[in-house]
Amino acid sequence: MAENPYNILGVNEGAPIAEVRKAYRKLAKEFHPDKNPNNKAAEEKFKKISAAFSFLDDDERKTKFDRGEIDADGNPKFAGFGGGNGGFQGGFAGGDPFGPGGPFAGMNMGGGRAKASTGFGNPDFEDFFGDIFGANMRGARGARTGSTRPPGKGADLSTTLSIETIDAIVGAKKRVNVNGSAIDITIPSGVSEGQVLRLRGKGNAGVAGGANGDLLVTINIKPDGNYRIDGIDVHTDLPITLNEALEGTKIEVPTPLGKVSLSIKPNANSGQTLRLKGRGVAKGNKIGDLYIHLEITLPDGDNSELLQLLANWSRKAEAPKKRH
Repeated sequence: MAENPYNILGVNEGAPIAEVRKAYRKLAKEFHPDKNPNNKAAEEKFKKISAAFSFLDDDERKTKFDRGEIDADGNPKFAGFGGGNGGFQGGFAGGDPFGPGGPFAGMNMGGGRAKASTGFGNPDFEDFFGDIFGANMRGARGARTGSTRPPGKGADLSTTLSIETIDAIVGAKKRVNVNGSAIDITIPSGVSEGQVLRLRGKGNAGVAGGANGDLLVTINIKPDGNYRIDGIDVHTDLPITLNEALEGTKIEVPTPLGKVSLSIKPNANSGQTLRLKGRGVAKGNKIGDLYIHLEITLPDGDNSELLQLLANWSRKAEAPKKRH
């Protein structure tokens, strides 16, 4: 039997899905293959926590597991069904598993049917035990039509997708290859590191007409030297020359949504921040801002001419205000 998914993610059993997702993102960052190259143990751990999250991220399945209706493999659990020598033990109405309230109610194990006395004459009964103990319990009749065995949902698949910071800010369309198939993915604006995107029906095929599983895509945002995301706001650094800082200027600067004309007032300082409204992340009904941090830079190479000019500057020894 699979390990308890709550234990794998390190949260209390029955924890709300928000807490489950938070724990998963933390572990996904720690054990992500990109951060642990050639580390088989980390790779296996990442697969394990991804599978645990996949199990709990399905609302219906999580609810059933929390109620004790299914086990960690997703298989049904029946109260009173004992293993080993116990057989069926209590837990059913009247102590009869085939009576009202029992898991096999209505299977008509008695009533004079030709094969009822064998205990495996009823098709529903055979299918039930076939699901639990394997197809061999069904015998030659397992392929007949008219079975009431419920169809099975296909297994979920997991993969990771590395995107640029700009893609996380404005959104993008990407393609991943899973089991030899190319699948297009829409990356929403504002996606975060470690976030899992669920693509319904893109997993393994269902069994006996059941629904397909889902594809779980864990997002990895590559570090970017241009932009930094802070919630729905975006920050960037803008180098300017000493002359531009002293005299002021109007220059075109790149933003995630294209170039804009920016006015810099005279006597600008490094560290000064300018805000462009509505140039950040669009998420839901909110749009963040772009914060531009000025950085005064000197030309590379010989700046002796500048030193000579400063030699006669009357304020050259004046300390910055922040030092006082």
